[in-house]
Amino acid sequence: GFVRPVAEKGLRISNGSDGYGLFNYSTQGTGNNRGGKYVQGAEPGMIFNSVTGELYDGEKGIEVIPAYYSLKFVEWKDRGEGSGAPAGVHPGTSDILSKTTRGSDFKDRLPNGNYVEKTGNHFVIIKGDSPSTALIAMKSTNLKISRKWNSMIASIRMKGKNGLFTPASFSHVYNLRTVQQQNDKGTWFGWEVSKLRQLDPSTEGDLYSQAKTFSESVSKGDVEVKYNDGKETKDSII
Repeated sequence: GFVRPVAEKGLRISNGSDGYGLFNYSTQGTGNNRGGKYVQGAEPGMIFNSVTGELYDGEKGIEVIPAYYSLKFVEWKDRGEGSGAPAGVHPGTSDILSKTTRGSDFKDRLPNGNYVEKTGNHFVIIKGDSPSTALIAMKSTNLKISRKWNSMIASIRMKGKNGLFTPASFSHVYNLRTVQQQNDKGTWFGWEVSKLRQLDPSTEGDLYSQAKTFSESVSKGDVEVKYNDGKETKDSII
């Protein structure tokens, strides 16, 4: 089938600059740094569409329908040493983390010097006047939110003709917003997720179908994720 870059939209949390990459977001910015490529109007904690340039109120958040999830271990060279593309993308079943040691920069380093980032890829439909597909890549401190979201999806039970069952992930709508977090290393914005409601079959059947089709496309490999280390990748834009 036709392989295309993932989704029309990549979402990340804004720190006021666009020195990061498509389909990734920064949670470590101070909010005052205009290094990299500055995004006009971006405030710390806003949700930034890194393909279209749209900004969303992070406190209010956005409504999304989860279509598909995949776990990957992405292997990188240090910035400036490689092409900007990963040195490797390993499946979620890989034991590659067992071959790493934690470096002084808190990155999981392989013997070859590359580092590995555990990344939870959430493929979603963004609700709105023109619903569209997106990828939200959660890593680092946001991995606990990724796990929480997956647990919320897996814990839903609905009653069918043969008893209780767990519905497809795209049967419900969730709110994704940003909240300020901190630890001894600093302060940043991260994701927070909450379940809103079940899709209404009588009025939102098209959304369900769109999410189901997107899920099938991702699972079959018709959608390609273009990772990068923070440099602009113009060829990732459809």
